[in-house]
Amino acid sequence: MNARLRKLLEQRATAWSQVQDIQARRAADGFEPTAEDGEAFTRALDEVQRLSDEIETEERAARLGAGLGIDPASVRGTTPRPGEDGDGGGRDVAEEYRSAFDGYLRRGMGQLSGTEQQLLERGYVEGEEFRALGASVDAAGGYTVPKEFLDRMIEALKSFGGILSVASVINTTTGAPLSWPTNDDTANKGAILAENTQVTEQDFVFGSANLGAHMYTSKMVRVARQLLQDSAFNLAVWLPRKLGERIGRAAGEHFAVGTGTGQPQGLITGLTKGVTSGTIGKVGYDDLVELEHSIDAAYRTRASYVLADSALRELRKLKDSQGRPLWVAGMAGGVPSTINGRPYIIDNDLPVQANGSKSIVYGDIEAAYVVRVVAGAQTLRLNERYADYLQVGFLGFQRLDGKVQDTSAAAVLTVRAA
Repeated sequence: MNARLRKLLEQRATAWSQVQDIQARRAADGFEPTAEDGEAFTRALDEVQRLSDEIETEERAARLGAGLGIDPASVRGTTPRPGEDGDGGGRDVAEEYRSAFDGYLRRGMGQLSGTEQQLLERGYVEGEEFRALGASVDAAGGYTVPKEFLDRMIEALKSFGGILSVASVINTTTGAPLSWPTNDDTANKGAILAENTQVTEQDFVFGSANLGAHMYTSKMVRVARQLLQDSAFNLAVWLPRKLGERIGRAAGEHFAVGTGTGQPQGLITGLTKGVTSGTIGKVGYDDLVELEHSIDAAYRTRASYVLADSALRELRKLKDSQGRPLWVAGMAGGVPSTINGRPYIIDNDLPVQANGSKSIVYGDIEAAYVVRVVAGAQTLRLNERYADYLQVGFLGFQRLDGKVQDTSAAAVLTVRAA
């Protein structure tokens, strides 16, 4: 266990002890809590939650390191990193960067030490590797976010775009155009070769797919200076969540129905397989059966439905030919709810169920859709723009793209219009 994790665990134990003390007093006979008691209890719970979030991040990093067979203690200090002492003493540059970045968010660049300013201007730290991002650092004050900050942004983005939670995700260090070969050889098959007969030829036919990197911004997020000065306000958790939510709302819509021109190609837009419901304006049990069998059985082993919550509401009313509901509630132990025995993902950027709408997708979404996430999300702090309001503005930036990569892996159900 590293020193940081041990310290966090001790701090959480202390905070939880405070929670228990307050609970014990509140349970005592004749105790009448005041408003201050309620605020103290809330602060203690918030502190336990904050520390739990940080502990989870540290433990996840440790698990990943163990899975890669890396013992940080065995390699730290053996090769000096930029900004690290050459004697192998091993300053934790990642921790220093996180601290400098938090200071930048709260106080601005002018209040940082020279060492902290240099650290921010050089890039950010990921694990044991110091990454100098060069041109991606904004000299006007936009600085690359630490890994924990980026993780929280992405988690918030996922909560608004259900497709992203199940799509294939490619992480790249730059936003250069990304191309890869494609091939659909499912129509070709081998043959029996007769004796003394020459083997026939049948070449592969390759295509190509390309992903760009669209720049998304959170627009402006304003924060009161009083909050920035309050160390109890967990800015490192609140800010990335808000930036990620805003970017998630924009990107999530494009991942669902984007045109592919000047924005990502949406899942609905890029799929070519599908069926149309048998009844005008409605979806029935038979329509879902047709939809499931419109894709090859090879894709159905990992298939799921993707639909908006309003469409789910309508499907929950459906019954099969035996009068049994198609929607089955999840069970204890993590077994999810299902539609016709299949799991589903809610994405409210898919169209509502209406005449002519493409409201339901079914298939192996990881095989069908790919999302590109460019490393190096940035924030920009604006000190003067809202100074008369005693507020500071923040902007978040993240480069993303997405498109359908396998049109055979999923299909769309279109509601009959007429």
